[in-house]
Amino acid sequence: MTSTVPNAVQHADVQQPPITMFGPDFPYAYDDFLAHPAGLGQIPATEHGTEVAVIGGGLSGIVAAYELMKMGLKPVVYEADEIGGRLRTVGFEGCDPSLTAEMGAMRFPPSSTALQHYIDLVGLQTRPFPNPLAESTPSTVVDLKGESHYATSVDDLPQVYRDVMNAWNACLEDGADFSDMNQAMRERDVPRIREIWSELVEKLDNQTFYGFLCDSESFKSFRHREIFGQVGFGTGGWDTDFPNSILEILRVVYTEADDHHRGIVGGSQQLPLRLWEREPQKIVHWAYGTSLSSLHDGAPRPAVTRLNRTAGNGITVTDASGDIRTYKAAIFTAQSWMLLSKVACDDSLFPIDHWTAIERTHYMESSKLFVPVDRPFWLDKDEETGRDVMSMTLTDRMTRGTYLLDDGPDKPAVICLSYTWCDDSLKWLPLSAGERMEVMLKSLGEIYPKVDIRKHIIGNPVTVSWENEPYFMGAFKANLPGHYRYQRRLFTHFMQDRLPEDKRGIFLAGDDISWTAGWAEGAVQTALNAVWGVMHQLGGTTDPTNPGPGDVYDDIAPVELPED
Repeated sequence: MTSTVPNAVQHADVQQPPITMFGPDFPYAYDDFLAHPAGLGQIPATEHGTEVAVIGGGLSGIVAAYELMKMGLKPVVYEADEIGGRLRTVGFEGCDPSLTAEMGAMRFPPSSTALQHYIDLVGLQTRPFPNPLAESTPSTVVDLKGESHYATSVDDLPQVYRDVMNAWNACLEDGADFSDMNQAMRERDVPRIREIWSELVEKLDNQTFYGFLCDSESFKSFRHREIFGQVGFGTGGWDTDFPNSILEILRVVYTEADDHHRGIVGGSQQLPLRLWEREPQKIVHWAYGTSLSSLHDGAPRPAVTRLNRTAGNGITVTDASGDIRTYKAAIFTAQSWMLLSKVACDDSLFPIDHWTAIERTHYMESSKLFVPVDRPFWLDKDEETGRDVMSMTLTDRMTRGTYLLDDGPDKPAVICLSYTWCDDSLKWLPLSAGERMEVMLKSLGEIYPKVDIRKHIIGNPVTVSWENEPYFMGAFKANLPGHYRYQRRLFTHFMQDRLPEDKRGIFLAGDDISWTAGWAEGAVQTALNAVWGVMHQLGGTTDPTNPGPGDVYDDIAPVELPED
């Protein structure tokens, strides 16, 4: 058992095909597309060297730029801050450089198979992430209403937690055909996926996560719903997601995106940074040894300040240095809200319905705070109980989730004292890093009165509140009930043959454009959609043996709900 309340109904001991983020909205095999020896496609030789603007140097932007470069195009990357976006890894001042903190993405499920392609490509290693009750987590403490329970497996917790686990599994089966959908996705059974999902989208688009629980006979108990919200499944409590659309949650549980997580050794920001420096072995037009870095003389262009259309359907980009360039095509991968505030935009950039979808985007707040410590002291044993003196901790106190991260028993280590979302994150917003740490140490001191965490701290804390970051304004997108139609408009925007000619040429990408917002896999998938879109616009094609997402779109297009 890998979580307090597992997000998957347990099957018999039958060899199952591996799960991947294959659908349910757009069941396309991005991992197969990437692995095919024919590559992602080609463009006419007359377009070789054509510049394409890529706005945003996060994972989606760097993946898109890397693949465009391989095709023989010249991506021009604009980045307001630093390469990596929400793959942000920082160190601690005055401490060993090997001590790092993941301020953004820090855990990745095996079902992120397109993401794994790039992790393998640049030679990064992963290791199990210490989620609650994961096999790699030595112990977990669940502390609710002042009562603590120590566990190394779910069997160590009181019966009520197993009751909640069973209620959640029954809720998924009864209300969302979990086993059938999970199996269909494992087998990549597109007709079955579409059959199940089309009915659920129509039935559940207007339903919240909490309402879905309340409608289930299995969750009639308020106490069970309360425990489920505070402890949750996989990564911890999910009550901050209760107001969101249940469709968002189903996408996570069907694909096991919240289970079996792994972290990237040395930090996740290495992935976009290594892609930036990577010299592809197979490349068209450019000399062998070309990289994104070399095409940019080592650094991306600065922040974009204006986007507008010019004659001939050009996309004209003005950056913070005052430089103005016009492109045949551009990919926008930054947070959607940037188009409403930080970047001056022509209304003509997108159809009005797409502007509405951008404006309605709902972002979740999120805060973290990390401290470096002298060693993984939490593995010391209490002399009276024989238990670990401190554990991965889930609580209803201010800290909510505390994670213990080490690289061996004799090396310095890192504690994520608190990882919170939404209202829990906003509680930290007015406080400095030092003030946050003091409140967190007080909360943890009430759970572990024998442990002096402070005496092990060897450096200053590092913290982030993503809602206060000027180029992000939130951590990740999470659709509210009724937002399916908006999400569909944004995701399908790469299919521009359906748009008027004066609305083509700029493509949206990034995890908040994907169906799996908040997961790096969505950033990769939408980057590949945009690459296909640019290639198609410039007269390029995919190999017949490796059709791209746009080539098969009509067969697997997302469910379309009526507008009236």
